[in-house]
Amino acid sequence: MIVVVDSGATKADWKIIDGEKAQLLHCMGLSPVFHSEDFMCAEVGKTFAGKISTEQVEQVFYYGTGCWDPGRKSIVARALQRVFARAEVAVEHDLLGAARAACGRAPGIACIIGTGSNSCLFDGENITDNVTNLGYLLGDEGSGVALGKMLIQAYFYRELPQELIPSFEKFHPGGRPAILDKVYGKETPNVFLASFMPFFAENKEHLFVQKLLYLAFTQFIDRHARKYRNHMSIPVNFVGSVAFHFQHILKLVLEERAMQPGSFIQKPIDSLADFHTMPALVS
Repeated sequence: MIVVVDSGATKADWKIIDGEKAQLLHCMGLSPVFHSEDFMCAEVGKTFAGKISTEQVEQVFYYGTGCWDPGRKSIVARALQRVFARAEVAVEHDLLGAARAACGRAPGIACIIGTGSNSCLFDGENITDNVTNLGYLLGDEGSGVALGKMLIQAYFYRELPQELIPSFEKFHPGGRPAILDKVYGKETPNVFLASFMPFFAENKEHLFVQKLLYLAFTQFIDRHARKYRNHMSIPVNFVGSVAFHFQHILKLVLEERAMQPGSFIQKPIDSLADFHTMPALVS
């Protein structure tokens, strides 16, 4: 039995493959930046309790946010090993997962635009270049976090069109004090900032909303994707709900720069499962 995991900041998808059978489970997003080994162990154990016998799992392939160095990877690995005691556990950054899901075994630029954002140059096997991701405080251009910041700024600075204010306040009825409390008083402000994405979906035809999306995606492409060698001759691929749902604007930004749009995948879990269960083609 094999378990393949894609964990973002908001949600984690777990695909369990047992021969010809497959099952999909979900839990909250896990990150060694915000969560301890004990917390992650408990959350994973709760997710599998009564559904799958963890003793039968032979391999776990985990791709997760925050797993960018050996120390943070080891926190996740120890938590998983406690749950899947007999399994071989491999923990990788979600960026490698995005590259494998979006590019398969072909060269390309792989981008994550979901709650957060990141990008890399992928040669079909390995990540060969990565523009530094500065996280939700200093970076995450184009992401749900960045768009949430831009929207909140527009609301507080009285730049949000009057006709959009009722829609905005419907999603967060507590008003200004509640918004500031959630930004500055909670453990995961990045998740709260990204929670404004339903507003963008509901008002995607409004010119102001389209301008925010265009500006956010322009910053991402210019600061990240355009920094890679051969960026005009290889496809730019995306994973993540923000990129998937607003891909028409991303394609516009790319086409303005004579760059080639590639695949747009909302959830990489199925493609990652295929990567680990289907043999590579031998030419």
